[in-house]
Amino acid sequence: MPRPPSDAEFGELVHATWPSLYRTAYLLLGDHAEAEDLVQTAPAKTYASWPKVRTIEAAPAYARTVLVNTAASWFRKRGWRNERPTAELPEGVAPASDLADRPTVVAALAELAPRQRAVVVLRFYDDLPVAQVAAALGCSEGTVKSQTSDALARLRTLLGEAVVPHTSGARHD
Repeated sequence: MPRPPSDAEFGELVHATWPSLYRTAYLLLGDHAEAEDLVQTAPAKTYASWPKVRTIEAAPAYARTVLVNTAASWFRKRGWRNERPTAELPEGVAPASDLADRPTVVAALAELAPRQRAVVVLRFYDDLPVAQVAAALGCSEGTVKSQTSDALARLRTLLGEAVVPHTSGARHD
C-alpha cells in the first residue's frame, strides 16, 4: 500500500492546482470574491482529509471534487440566491452584441441553474468525461447527460446558435 502524500506534497499540490481550481470556481460561481473564498475553502477541506489521499497523482482530482461539492453545498444553503449587487438595475436579459466576448459567456453561465453550470464547466471547460463529472457531482451519468442537454439548450437561447451550435455527434464519453 503506498504511503499517503506528505505535507510538503500538499503545499506543492496547492501551488500547482490553484489557478485551475480558481478558474473552475469562477465559472461555477460567476463572482471573483466568491471564487476566491471557494478556492481557499476547498484546499482547507482537502487538507483535513489529506491522510485519506492514497497517491499524489489522485490529489488534484480529489481537490476538484472537494471544490465542486463545496460549491454545491453553498448552492443549497438558504441564503444563496445567486444575486449580485449592482449600481444600476439591468435593462434586459439580452446578451451583449459581441457574443464572442468572454464576459458575455460568463454572464450566460450565471443564468444556468447551479447543477447545469457545474456540468457545463466540468464537461467543456475542464474537459472531463461524463463518468468523472457524475462522480464529482455524486449523480448518475444519465443525469449529467440530461443536465448537459438542458444547459446547452438554455445557452443557445441566451447566446445563439453561432456560439452554441447543435452537434450531431454529441459527446457521450
